[in-house]
Amino acid sequence: MKILMNAKPFEVAHEKLDEVLRELGVTSPSIATAINGTFVARSQRNAVVLKEGDRLEVLSPMQGG
Repeated sequence: MKILMNAKPFEVAHEKLDEVLRELGVTSPSIATAINGTFVARSQRNAVVLKEGDRLEVLSPMQGG
């Protein structure tokens, strides 16, 4: 299935968000995720099913001042 992650195209074999993240090598526990602009809580990632063409955003916290 083809999706966009952070505006880049990817072909993935899995459908559930938590599995897709692992497939794409996103393993940090301190990330935020959104599908098509809607925030997905960490506790819900195993229940969210992606569809062809979905836009996945993965954001990492940044430090700075």
